[in-house]
Amino acid sequence: MADQGLLAQQRRALIVESVRRDGAVRVADLVAAFDVSDMTIRRDLDVLAGKGLLEKVHGGAVTASRSTEEPGFDAKSTLESTAKAEIAAAAAGLVRPGSVVALGGGTTTYAVAKRLLGIPDLTILTNSLPIEVLFRSHAAPGAQAPVVLLTGGSSTRSQALVGPVAEHTIMSLHADQLILGTHGVTEEEGLTSPGLAESQTNRAFIARARQVVVVADHTKWGAIGLSSFARLDQVGCFITDAGMPPDAQSVLAEGVGELVVVDSPAK
Repeated sequence: MADQGLLAQQRRALIVESVRRDGAVRVADLVAAFDVSDMTIRRDLDVLAGKGLLEKVHGGAVTASRSTEEPGFDAKSTLESTAKAEIAAAAAGLVRPGSVVALGGGTTTYAVAKRLLGIPDLTILTNSLPIEVLFRSHAAPGAQAPVVLLTGGSSTRSQALVGPVAEHTIMSLHADQLILGTHGVTEEEGLTSPGLAESQTNRAFIARARQVVVVADHTKWGAIGLSSFARLDQVGCFITDAGMPPDAQSVLAEGVGELVVVDSPAK
């Protein structure tokens, strides 16, 4: 493969092909194969990892994670809690009193929901069982509780209701804002989920919302679930944390309507 005349784009395409064929590549082997410097190869891997085409590991790269496995709600609640709190605060700041807010399932949207409890006159549309319980059990004494519409459907491991029943309910309603999490995000695949029914329900949410707000910490970049449910250009606002790689931030800033990076890095 050695060819000093190869353009960077051609070299990177060959690297991706090698990773997909062999499952992994080593930096030393790529340096020898392309007759370029170690720094050049590492820069190539950074770019490709930023696009979600592979995952960097010590000494090389492996295929990008494609997972249909999803931990349960309680297990996910303990992951990236600092980043989720910062992201949730930024998302809640976009919500205005009296609006109709759709909240997808997941622990990051649950963190957002906790910050919406004090905003008056909201109507909440959700397919999340924990979010419905949260609003029902935390109404302030003497205050009018938000109207909460639960979609119905079959429950996922994240306690989100999905499927035809949920989709039918969602498609009959309108939301000012949709606040949605994602299993993974890449430039090529967009937003993905680990299940087909979950993706279809998310598509219904997106179709009925005036503004789509995605909340996702930096660990979601490069992960690819079974099914894509949205392109980057369908996202009005993408909120993430400062742990998101710079290359990924560039891709998101170009692809979505607005990129918001919270000040505090994930811990």
